Amino acid sequence: MFFSIQKIEQAAHHTDKLQNPKNPGNPLVLGIYRNKVRTIIYTIYTKKTFGEYWDKVENKKIPKRLWSPEMKEFYKQKALEAPKPPYIYKFTIFGWLFVLFFIGVFGYIIYDSVKPPLPKSEEYVAMETAPAEGDIYFGRYEIYKEKGNPLGMEARFGWFKVLQVDGEVYHIAKSTEMNRSHKPKEQLNSTDFESESMSPVKLKEQTGYNIRFLSDDGLTEIYITDKK
Repeated sequence: MFFSIQKIEQAAHHTDKLQNPKNPGNPLVLGIYRNKVRTIIYTIYTKKTFGEYWDKVENKKIPKRLWSPEMKEFYKQKALEAPKPPYIYKFTIFGWLFVLFFIGVFGYIIYDSVKPPLPKSEEYVAMETAPAEGDIYFGRYEIYKEKGNPLGMEARFGWFKVLQVDGEVYHIAKSTEMNRSHKPKEQLNSTDFESESMSPVKLKEQTGYNIRFLSDDGLTEIYITDKK
């Protein structure tokens, strides 16, 4: 990140009244300075000034630890006369863009937290409703010979009908026309169903997008994606 500190001279005071602590015969000059700090986001002028005494003959700075009480007092007087900075804090163009971006993001977060939820679609509400006798759904089933082993698994796509609900247990019949591969639901029979249900299953997962049934032995799973 771009960052710089620049020493800005505010005033220079030549004086012959103060004694040079290093070279008593050489005159002194007092410089009053202020720092200017620049980053890619902002520019700052420091409120507080600082002083430096220089040997005019040798052009060397006098260490502050050698300042006499008179030198310190002279600096205090002249520091009060230093011109005010043009400003203390100022954003750069990039800084203003960053502020506007931050305000936009923060505003969006607030708006997103208070805005009313979008109305749910009819399909979403239908899928959220607890399955009942007579309901017809589209999806697929998987029947395993051995739990967790996909070898020899039977899988079909098509329509299903809830024949009976006994508490948590659902008796579901599959359509007389089930397909090995996925086809658009409109192309499959959704009116004729087998008279006998598949293995009894229980509801394991339900959202507005899918419903999942599973038998107690874990061998029969029914995945629902649409409701008629």
